[in-house]
Amino acid sequence: MSLKEKTRLVFLSMPAPASYVAGLGRGASGFTTRSDIGPARDGPSAEVIAEAQARRGEEAECDPEAFQDPESETGLFAGTRPTQFFAKVDAAMENRRKSRKEAQEPEIRKKARTERPKIQVQFADLKRGLSAVTDKEWESLPEVGNLTKRRKTRETRTYVVPDSILVGDRNKLGHESSLSTQQQLGDEGGDITDFVELGNARDKVLSLKLDQVSGATSESSTSINPKEYLTDLNVVLVKSEGKIGDIKKARMLFDSMVKSNPKYAQGWIAAACVEEHAGRMVAARKLINAGCQHCPQSEEVWLEAARLHKNDDAKVILANAARSIQHSVKIWLTAADLETNVNAKKRVLRKALDSIPNSVRLWKETVNIETSASDARLLLTRAVEIIPQSVDLWLALAKLGSSDHAQSVLNKARKAIPTSHEIWIATAHLIEHEAQQTSGSVDPTKVGETIDKTILAAVGELRKHGVLFSRDQWIAEAEKSNELCMPLTCEALIKATISMDVEPEDQIPTWLGDIDAMQAKKRLTAARAVAAYTLKVFPNRADLWEKAAELETAMGESSSTEALFEKAVGYCPKAEVFWLMWAKKKWLDGNVLAARQVLEQAFNANPESENIWLAAVKLEAENGELAAARALLSRARDVANTSRIWMRAAVFERQQGRLEDALQLLDTALSKFPEFSKLYMIQGQINDTLGRLPASRSSFNAGLKACPKDSTLWILASRIEEKDNKSIKARSLLEKARLLNPTDEMLWAEAVDIEERSGGAASAKSVLARALQACPTSGHLWAMSVWREPRQTRKSRAAGAMTKSGNHPLVLCAVARLFWSERKIEKAREWFLRTVQTAAEDNLDVGDIWAWWLCFEREYGTKAQQQEVIAACTIAAPRHGEVWQPIAKAPGNESKTLADILNLVCDALGGNC
Repeated sequence: MSLKEKTRLVFLSMPAPASYVAGLGRGASGFTTRSDIGPARDGPSAEVIAEAQARRGEEAECDPEAFQDPESETGLFAGTRPTQFFAKVDAAMENRRKSRKEAQEPEIRKKARTERPKIQVQFADLKRGLSAVTDKEWESLPEVGNLTKRRKTRETRTYVVPDSILVGDRNKLGHESSLSTQQQLGDEGGDITDFVELGNARDKVLSLKLDQVSGATSESSTSINPKEYLTDLNVVLVKSEGKIGDIKKARMLFDSMVKSNPKYAQGWIAAACVEEHAGRMVAARKLINAGCQHCPQSEEVWLEAARLHKNDDAKVILANAARSIQHSVKIWLTAADLETNVNAKKRVLRKALDSIPNSVRLWKETVNIETSASDARLLLTRAVEIIPQSVDLWLALAKLGSSDHAQSVLNKARKAIPTSHEIWIATAHLIEHEAQQTSGSVDPTKVGETIDKTILAAVGELRKHGVLFSRDQWIAEAEKSNELCMPLTCEALIKATISMDVEPEDQIPTWLGDIDAMQAKKRLTAARAVAAYTLKVFPNRADLWEKAAELETAMGESSSTEALFEKAVGYCPKAEVFWLMWAKKKWLDGNVLAARQVLEQAFNANPESENIWLAAVKLEAENGELAAARALLSRARDVANTSRIWMRAAVFERQQGRLEDALQLLDTALSKFPEFSKLYMIQGQINDTLGRLPASRSSFNAGLKACPKDSTLWILASRIEEKDNKSIKARSLLEKARLLNPTDEMLWAEAVDIEERSGGAASAKSVLARALQACPTSGHLWAMSVWREPRQTRKSRAAGAMTKSGNHPLVLCAVARLFWSERKIEKAREWFLRTVQTAAEDNLDVGDIWAWWLCFEREYGTKAQQQEVIAACTIAAPRHGEVWQPIAKAPGNESKTLADILNLVCDALGGNC
């Protein structure tokens, strides 16, 4: 037998364990039958049980008395007294729980009172408001009705219906075709409906309804005030379902926020704002009051609570806030703003100063409400003692006294705050203000020197104390002084600081940039001070003198302008422009003799300057000294001997009607200057005036040979041929000119005009199309094309012209004339204004656009508007234009003013848009 089988047999022969249940490992449930138990017999003894437990490895049962109740006096605690001991422990624990409960009970009651306040607390603010209700308002309250909306019990008793009702119901649907006896009797036997009485009754009912709406009683009927009624309607909040849902959602969110984090002040404020938006002011006030209790150190919560409550309640709230947050300036200022009485406001502010004596803002508010200068001075004196580092308080104290007092205050302020530039500048302002008050008795030069020393000392002291004040900051202070009309202080600041942090090679461009920036800001005094300092450093620069002269002219000070010109010609005697500007200034001021003296000095400094010679000739000619002008021209031809002087001499003789003398001068001049085209033009025009067409043609032909690039010569030559009825020759001349100058817009415009004057509209249109191809950005040609279109297509043509020409002024003028032709007056005026502004930006001095504008104002404008156009044209001083130039240079018009020339050009245009 194998070992395995032998072991198996041994296992099978072994007895089963005491706790064995057959089939338990396969999920079967153990059971016991009567056969297993056998007949009734006594149970095993204690010894057998102990032996079996020992054999199975089980522990014996413990002594049942081992866990006896310690309170019993048997066993372990026999003979002791544990009951009294544990009673003391229970009493101590009960006392601890009771004290903890008593400590927590006020907070629990307070929380419950906050979450579920009593009805009397909810209506406390309304009860306080009842004190303001008048007797009339009490009487106007409606009677209390039954608002329970309960159904009234109906009587269940029934009655017999009378026969009259039954007969009436039967006849309701019937139609009577005849009148009754009473109806036939009329006034004698029956009643007739009175419509007047019905109307009066209707009016009475309507008035009663209106009285009910307006709250009037039966004793006194009043009408509705429409303004108050509409104002009340504005208070009513009409909310949609979506808005109501949003408010509920926000209310839930903020309610959760304040419960989870009651110390967060912004949560209470937001929750109160939601209720305020929903129109529930009582709930909003209740929430913000709870916020004040939970966040007593939050300034925002107290201020919001004061805002949500009425004035009297807000005062109480802010008083509590001031006790919780004693150093809050905002709370004290808000409390002061709630006071309507000045004395009460003073009391609040002085209490605030007791709590926060170092607040500059509180001192300022306290001083501002003082009506007495002496009281304000006392307050400021105390303020600077408490807060000696406040510049504003020192400056305010200096303004309240005399000049000596102000000077002593500022001296103390400089000692207290040696790093403040405002006090130094205030000192300079004080010195200049005293000089302005006593003008005439104080030498302005000495005042300026004193202010210069003060500002220099300020810059030095600030540097000594380590204050790094930049150049731009000093310039900004100078500009502020300029705004305050303190020119001496402004100049002193510029002198002392303009060269800070500027390298020598960068001085001129930097200072010129400063001048341009100040001029753009209209700070002319500061700009003039920079220019004066620049000229002091670089006195021989003519461009700097021109800039300074421009500034002086802009400021309009005649004496300083003349002094500047005198200095300029002293440093730059070869600069002709200063001599001419100085002489013109003298001339415009009416001092012709002084102008002559200036020009004499200019001759000595610049003997060969043609500009000075021509200015002298113009001065003498326009003042009626023709012989002196002719003598000056003769001397100028010998001394200067320039082409312009010879041309001016010929023009002068032409203007005086001495045409033969002018031709002789031109012959001599052409021999000296054969390539000066204007000499040929004048010669040809004089011959044309004398009726010598062949001589005029030969003059122009000679000029074309000498100056083939001059388009004006070609145009004049073609007009001579056209005047001689030789249009073909005129066209050929212009074609030849365009071969030499293919992109000259004036030649193309003249070609179009020749075709139109010849009656060939189609040819003119064809030439204009070719011209636009050759000169696609020409404003002159595009303006011509607009008016050569049919009326229906002019607007579209004008829009394309503006795009192609880049908003050329002539095209804009054409658009303005289009609006004029359509009687759109305001539109036309706007476009004329835009035209002249664009011309000024592009430096295009075309006088024709001014003439068109004046024509428009003559037809639709007032006298004042016409004068505005003339004044603006005089300032712009145009010199060119297709119509303007011939009229301005015509003989006899040389002495006319710009306004006269403008009126002449307007007359020539005829006012026809």
